[in-house]
Amino acid sequence: MNLTIVKNHNRIVKENDIVYDLGDFCFKGTGNAIYWEQQLNGSMIHIRGNHDDNNGVKSLITSAILEYGGLKLYVTHRPPEERQVDTIESNIISLCDLILCGHIHNHWKHKYIDVWSYGCKVNKLCINVGVDVWNFQPVSIHSILKYIAKIKRSG
Repeated sequence: MNLTIVKNHNRIVKENDIVYDLGDFCFKGTGNAIYWEQQLNGSMIHIRGNHDDNNGVKSLITSAILEYGGLKLYVTHRPPEERQVDTIESNIISLCDLILCGHIHNHWKHKYIDVWSYGCKVNKLCINVGVDVWNFQPVSIHSILKYIAKIKRSG
């Protein structure tokens, strides 16, 4: 599996690309994160996942907001809970157009999540970008945008 992921990654990602890893970069038992990162094209920005505390990933970033093509993307390892209380984080998420997460493994590729914002529920599209649901390869922002268009067409 690891060699397939490396091969697929390097087929898609070029040397000068930036890759946002949304957590659980590797498990402690499968090798050090530095070793695996050296095998991959591109520069990695790690969002810390629940398995990244003991594998060599030193990221303190737990979430971020990225802007691309006029869209605000909330990126995180775990998707926000559907019954999240009205917090600063949920208010920030409600201002974003899309949630990207990487924790869900092969359970779902996308779903809508309700987040609380200033006392009201706001429904947000959440896309799982984990390699488990994308044929063990990284997913580009262009592929995500195409996937969103497909979701909107289907209804």
